Amino acid sequence: MASTTHDAPAGGAHFALPAVGEKVSARTWMAVAAGMLGAFMAVLDIQITNSSLKDILGTLSATQEEGSWIATAYLVAEIIIIPMTGLMTRVFGLRAYMIGTTSLFLIFSTLCGFAWNLPSMIVFRMLQGFTGGALIPMAMTLVMLKLPASKRATGMAIFGLTATLAPSMGPTFGGYLSELYGWPSIFYINWGPGLLLIAGIALGLDKEKRQLHLLRNADWLGIGLMAMGLGSLTIFLEEGNSKDWFESRFIITFAAMAIIGLLGWAVTAATRKQPFVNLGLYGQRNFFAATALSMAMGMGLYGSSFLLPLYLGQIAGYSPMQIGEVIMWAGLPQLLIMPFVAKLSSKVDNRILCTFGLLLFGGSCLMNAYMDATTGYDQLLLSQVVRALGQPFVMLTLSNFAMNGIQPKDMPSASSLINMTRNLGGSIGIALLATALTAREHFHSQRLGEAVTGYAAATQERLAALTQSFIGKGYDATTAGDMALKAVDGIVRREAYVMAYNDGFFLVAMVLLGCIGVLWFSDKVKAPSGGGGGAH
Repeated sequence: MASTTHDAPAGGAHFALPAVGEKVSARTWMAVAAGMLGAFMAVLDIQITNSSLKDILGTLSATQEEGSWIATAYLVAEIIIIPMTGLMTRVFGLRAYMIGTTSLFLIFSTLCGFAWNLPSMIVFRMLQGFTGGALIPMAMTLVMLKLPASKRATGMAIFGLTATLAPSMGPTFGGYLSELYGWPSIFYINWGPGLLLIAGIALGLDKEKRQLHLLRNADWLGIGLMAMGLGSLTIFLEEGNSKDWFESRFIITFAAMAIIGLLGWAVTAATRKQPFVNLGLYGQRNFFAATALSMAMGMGLYGSSFLLPLYLGQIAGYSPMQIGEVIMWAGLPQLLIMPFVAKLSSKVDNRILCTFGLLLFGGSCLMNAYMDATTGYDQLLLSQVVRALGQPFVMLTLSNFAMNGIQPKDMPSASSLINMTRNLGGSIGIALLATALTAREHFHSQRLGEAVTGYAAATQERLAALTQSFIGKGYDATTAGDMALKAVDGIVRREAYVMAYNDGFFLVAMVLLGCIGVLWFSDKVKAPSGGGGGAH
């Protein structure tokens, strides 16, 4: 079996890449498929609690604000572990690290289902994030290290599906499972794919020698600063809106910690000969453009998955299961389009494909920027399908841009950084949108309130009609009048929220469409004859 050995990365591990055109064994495909299953499972678990949060909070006797830490704890842990996967892979080997982290992920998932109060749930979710987060970059690393160039587009296509399908399907799975079997089932369901993953990795990868001595020489100062910086930044973004941003000493503290940690991490990475992750990759033009676009894509993916369920639950009054039925149309068509995009990526300049995808994705958000209070499943179906058609064009080509020209020794670092950036973009996007929703709802309420006054003829007519309607239902005139005023106030607030959701989708659309300009700063890239990563 022909292979090429390349220079060692920081830490001393050697990577043997398959030769170009080399036939891929069934074992290797089994390992790659298992890795994709792990990435899908880990990303899915970010969103899966959203549909069930109300039930979870009821069981744990927690408020909505306290419950936000259930998602924040997972995100903080996940974003901290992602940059460390390259080091952990060198220390334990691909096979042992993936089997070990998956086994722990399943244990902590089960403990989440058994959580007896909010603190226990937050601790178990954090431990779940620490173990699940590693599975995301490992999937991309498996594609780059185990598949020859001619097969990488296929691998990247599957990886792209995990990154875009999981945020769309999370609320769907969560809604169905909670409604049918109760909320603990959303955590127990991980055992099915988890055991398949362990079996696939155990059978598909060879054992590697552990290098535990690398832990002694690791850049622990850099790791500590990274953990403080990324963890604090995630908490700042996730909790900022609910705590009124810089009006809160809590938020100011975490903002300061994020700045100190991230700057310290950058300095230690620049001054050490063997940093645990190579931040110097950001200096490569293609990689920098790809990570900037990946951040925007994270904002689009998680932002749209944040806005639409909120709108459907608050305005349309949909149940979690009904919300899932709408959201799934942003995912299912991708299964059909991704193989087609993978073939195109070897024949067409990937900048053109990515531009087309951004136009579709951004266009679908613009379609959602003109909703009204009657918008529901039928009106949203087309925009969801357009979104599903656009996302594969972006995700696959971004992977090609990111990995173009990357040395084999830097592939684990590149995989970690691109996935970390996308998740960070998701946190930034949700924070921006949550703040924008609050601000724009207040703005639209004020503007509508200026028009809907007791002196306006239309308002007087509406109040009179509602009052008569309530009197007809048996209420006295005074009570009916009060109920009519509350009804009009409710209509004004509902319309203000609808307009705020429209503004949110418009903001996401502008970010995505604005990225088209950034995209063309990168080099022309094509995937080599059905593969990924080479430049022509």
